[in-house]
Amino acid sequence: MRSYSVVALLIFALLATPAAGSDAPAAQPVVHEEVSRVWDEITRQIQNWTNRWHERFGGLTESRGERPLITWMLSHRDDLNLSAEQVRNLERLRGDFERETIRREADLRVAEMDLSSLLESDSVDLKKAEVKVREIERLRADTRFARIRTIEQGKELLSQEQREKLRNMVAGTHYSRRHDREPR
Repeated sequence: MRSYSVVALLIFALLATPAAGSDAPAAQPVVHEEVSRVWDEITRQIQNWTNRWHERFGGLTESRGERPLITWMLSHRDDLNLSAEQVRNLERLRGDFERETIRREADLRVAEMDLSSLLESDSVDLKKAEVKVREIERLRADTRFARIRTIEQGKELLSQEQREKLRNMVAGTHYSRRHDREPR
């Protein structure tokens, strides 16, 4: 019985050791460098997704004048007594804004990719990087201002009575409390 154990151990040892004269295994990249690269990419993707989410749906930094008010107005059209023409115009405003936002988001993604490419080189061209960062922030600012402008155009479509009713409705709803993060 003991001899079988010794033979099995020898066979296992022979199978576990590489054959003499065989090539050494290919060099593997250092694990922490690969993990770091992947982690950086994941972080960048999450940041891009988060930025798009906040630009589209609003976030904690959104002030009162930047909320998705037109959609809210349309969902409360009966409460506001909106006419068919007002509904059509509000839907047109919202559609135009969404199309414009999609174009800007595409431009923003391309600019982010360009910046990422610039930053991958060993020696970053600071002038080009600055221009790209400023372009990215301009696109974000343009989208933010377009939202404000669209909301104001939507409010202009309402009568004075409807505006007052809207103000009262927004002030007394979960909508207002959910979006207002600043002290009143």
